[in-house]
Amino acid sequence: MQALSGRILAAYVTISLIWGSTYLAIRIGVQHLPPALFGGIRFVVAGAILLAIARLLRRRLPTRARDWRTAAVVGILLLAIGNGLVIWAEQTVESGFAAILIVTGALWMALFDAVIPGSDTRPTAKQVTGLLAGFGGTVLLVGDSLGTLGVAALWGAVALVVASASWALGSIYSKRHPVDTPPYVHAALQMLAGGTVLALIGLLRGEAASLTLSAAGVGAVLYLIVFGSIVAFTSYVYLLRHASPTFVGTSVYVNTVVAVLLGWVVLDEHVSLRTFGAMAIILGSVVWVRRETERPSPIAAVVERV
Repeated sequence: MQALSGRILAAYVTISLIWGSTYLAIRIGVQHLPPALFGGIRFVVAGAILLAIARLLRRRLPTRARDWRTAAVVGILLLAIGNGLVIWAEQTVESGFAAILIVTGALWMALFDAVIPGSDTRPTAKQVTGLLAGFGGTVLLVGDSLGTLGVAALWGAVALVVASASWALGSIYSKRHPVDTPPYVHAALQMLAGGTVLALIGLLRGEAASLTLSAAGVGAVLYLIVFGSIVAFTSYVYLLRHASPTFVGTSVYVNTVVAVLLGWVVLDEHVSLRTFGAMAIILGSVVWVRRETERPSPIAAVVERV
């Protein structure tokens, strides 16, 4: 079994905790700001800040054209399409329904890792079983919202499925196209690429005319810039370099648990014994998938120690 280093574990915990809280921030943000510009501003500003910090620390930019191309492709798949569609869908889709569809990203990740050539490790039957168990736990966790599925907007459901698939595809593409660039520089370039596309879409849709500033909207954007993008997304880019995509994908299960717990603590939302039972299933599935991770190749083992 591949051992977790302190940095890998820290990156996993970071994205699990922070991205579990961003559902709330996004929902607040889209109530006050137009969706595409909301996402575009978030990622362009976060990418510019992170890149400026990297340059002040004398971290170099990519020297190969293919590294620039990889950053652009991954940024568009993850952020412009993946995150952009989530922002768009959260204008109308119930949070419980959204959670069910978003966690399909873990299944998409395992599927793409298995069928796209170039993997050092492949999902095992036991890992797939663990992923399905985690998905079942998530359905149980948000079971109170299942009654709304019949009235959920069809476009929102389709958008969330496409968002999950795009995020997983971008993650595997990044894994298959390693770059000779520091993780935070690579993350900054991805955010600039994805954010620019979202901002252009917003401008073409005429969203600038409805852009008004409010304390809640600005607060949501600032939280997502600092924590959701600079801290968590950089951790995700690092994690993709050093861990199995199948294991990385399980973080969406933990995100759901965190989102429910925050709703309970912050918004006094209802929880029950079923809630905690579902959480146990979800977290158990993450442990199971991790334990079943195949031994990496010698090259991957050397990279993880760097």
